[in-house]
Amino acid sequence: MESAERSRKPPAGNPLNPQQLESERKLDSLLLHRTRVLRDLENYHEDRYRKTLSQGLTYLEQQLAALGWKAPKSARV
Repeated sequence: MESAERSRKPPAGNPLNPQQLESERKLDSLLLHRTRVLRDLENYHEDRYRKTLSQGLTYLEQQLAALGWKAPKSARV
């Protein structure tokens, strides 16, 4: 998972402030939601539901981008 690839520990002597911690939590939550939506897109074939999932994925990726996240090129279904 992408969040596991990122280093979790701040540089020595430079702990995260409350705002940075909140951003990290929000990023992790959005990444988990994104992972679930991608899995659902792979498993469901009904067009209306896939359209809803695709719109949700777009929204999640916009939220993630606002936090500085960049989508992997091969991640989209």
